[in-house]
Amino acid sequence: MSAAGRQQHPVMAGVLVFFGATRFAKALTIAVVATAFLSHFLRSTIGWPGLVAIVCALVAFAALSFAGRWKQLDWHGLLPISLLIFLAWCTLTIFWSSYVPSSLNGIAYLLAYAFLGVYVAVVRDLIQIVRAVGDVLRVVITLSLALEVLSGVLLDVPLRFLGITGALASGGPIQGVLGSRNMVGFVALIALVTFAVELATRSVRRGVGVYSVIIAAGAAVLSGSPVTAGVALVTAVAAGVLLLLRRAAPETRRTWHVALLAVAVAAALLAFLLRGRILDLLSTRREFTYRLEIWRELGRLIDLNPIEGWGWVGYWRSNVSPFFALDVVGGRAHTSALNAFVDVYFQAGLIGFAVFTVFALLAFGRAWVVASSRKSIVFLWTALVLVVLLATSMAESIVLVEYGWLLLVICSVKAARDLSWRRRLRPADEPPPEPRHERMETP
Repeated sequence: MSAAGRQQHPVMAGVLVFFGATRFAKALTIAVVATAFLSHFLRSTIGWPGLVAIVCALVAFAALSFAGRWKQLDWHGLLPISLLIFLAWCTLTIFWSSYVPSSLNGIAYLLAYAFLGVYVAVVRDLIQIVRAVGDVLRVVITLSLALEVLSGVLLDVPLRFLGITGALASGGPIQGVLGSRNMVGFVALIALVTFAVELATRSVRRGVGVYSVIIAAGAAVLSGSPVTAGVALVTAVAAGVLLLLRRAAPETRRTWHVALLAVAVAAALLAFLLRGRILDLLSTRREFTYRLEIWRELGRLIDLNPIEGWGWVGYWRSNVSPFFALDVVGGRAHTSALNAFVDVYFQAGLIGFAVFTVFALLAFGRAWVVASSRKSIVFLWTALVLVVLLATSMAESIVLVEYGWLLLVICSVKAARDLSWRRRLRPADEPPPEPRHERMETP
């Protein structure tokens, strides 16, 4: 075929130019983040079919945008191998799943959000991602508080289709458009990290930044979530340590990292040795007792398929075995194991659990090293968001679906691009793409 014949059709070339444009990537990023964080609201209003249709459209648009920007992207060391292995293993569980249709749906949902997370991480700089998440969370939290005022103060009736109990007048807890108080607290902490980075980098007007911090802090308090209180403490300690590390002399940082790792391992070992006493102390709290009952029931099911798991499903399906049997625990329906690592162990077995743990720890380790050594304060966002995600994973499974999974993929890809050993495999005669600097956007 001649060179002229190999040229793209004018219409196709125009389509790729449109979808590959920076303005389209910016708009699509906001749409992806908004869909993820408003997923409960969308399910409650237009149902699963409507939400799935939106996600499919976003995946199609992201694929076209990738095609339009293909030659501009640097693919060396882009995707964490541990992420690819985890996705591959979850896909393989279809072959022994006893609920194949549900597994197919769950894996497709997992892969769709993973693809969207990779898209956002690749086509947008980190400060642009922070701005997109910040813009979306300002709307999500403001909308949540507005609906709580409407339900709990103005109308004094619950909005049951959204899960809002209307308890604002009595001090909470609130559910907003996120479905539960723990999710409100979780999103509020992500928002606080995001808004603090926006203020520190002066990427939004001061008035907007102050308003954002106030509503996020208010939402966290009104959530009344004990999980949020614990995660907030862990995040505050991590932020303080990172700020101290950033001030340390570069030649001493490695020593400090090793010391911190030793302390963390020692603390984990001590917690394991004292697990009985810790469980006795926590069992006095009703919320923990409820979780403990679920984990004990799952332990019995895990023993039946310990290596390969029962099959990936993501959100639990109450209409298939063995999930409907778990609904008797605590007297309420369940959509997860209320612990991401237990959930992975149950659905993907010991192999999936090991791969997911390595994936999460590698992402966190890379992000931590980058945040402590890079000059720009924006790199703190990746590390602190991962702290919130992983700490919350001890009591919720949101990190495996929708906005939790999207953020985990974005952070892992961003961290891997900075520290991946595979970047050294670039051929010596292959010039790297134009560098993409972390740019400030005009407020």
